[in-house]
Amino acid sequence: MARMLALTLLLLLLSLDSIQTLRICSFNVRSFGEAKRENSRAMDVIAKIIKRCDIMLLMEIKDSRNTICPTLMKMLNGKSRRNTKDYNYIISSRLGRNAYKEQYAFVYRESVVSVKKSYHYHDTQNGDEDVFSREPFVVWFYSPQTAVTDFVIIPLHTTPETSVREIDELFDVYMDVKRRWKPENFVFMGDFNAGCSYVSKKSWKEIRLRTDPRFVWLIGDNVDTTVKGSTKCAYDRIVLQGQKINSSVVPDSADIFDFQKAYRLTEEEALDISDHFPVEFRLQSGGSITNLVRSVAPKKRGRKKSQRS
Repeated sequence: MARMLALTLLLLLLSLDSIQTLRICSFNVRSFGEAKRENSRAMDVIAKIIKRCDIMLLMEIKDSRNTICPTLMKMLNGKSRRNTKDYNYIISSRLGRNAYKEQYAFVYRESVVSVKKSYHYHDTQNGDEDVFSREPFVVWFYSPQTAVTDFVIIPLHTTPETSVREIDELFDVYMDVKRRWKPENFVFMGDFNAGCSYVSKKSWKEIRLRTDPRFVWLIGDNVDTTVKGSTKCAYDRIVLQGQKINSSVVPDSADIFDFQKAYRLTEEEALDISDHFPVEFRLQSGGSITNLVRSVAPKKRGRKKSQRS
């Protein structure tokens, strides 16, 4: 009887552990503006993709009227009871060197994560000004239910022709964040354009995030993050820094999400959503299953030892 109870508890806790893992995703939605917002089929698929994730980085938002994220909130939250929300978002200012502007946005599940701090990186280093086409919008998240309880996410959408220099410059962003906040766990992710002709094999030695062993690349060079069948490029990447966050990644969880296959779309229908697949990984839940099992399992009864006075 005791063994059966212990096994039942273990299975229950294993099930809870899988539920409480945190899925972190990154998605270049491509030209995410008014035309796509008016495409109800595309928006339905985008909402489904976001709902898979606890934190979703959205890129290439072209939204001068600030309508994209409020529209997504209505779709994701529906008619919430007592004005509660499942999802919230934090969005950057409109970024770019000229009339062409984009925004980064993080859509996150409020029941599992919250935002501690955020800031726009100031791309004004002496002798190295204005490297980024769109400066990173740095966000520090708090995640009480996972093994690593807080981490900084640094997003980047590069211009293809300058991707080597922009990816390398992420090292300077990393140093700036460390000076400001002193966090221990970092996630760099986004559309780095880090593949095919944009980053050649010999160019990797010029990228400090690649040559420094402290940085772990979860999405490898051989992963195809593009929707088109005619291309095979690892444009979208996820890079981690920090011993605790590296050890907290669920094994084999880093991958693309092939929404074309998952939702049975033609290539043309998928390209209406984006020419990129999202990339993602999961963090393990907090606590120890073994300790939890020990705490609830029946205790063996024995004779009490006599106490000395």
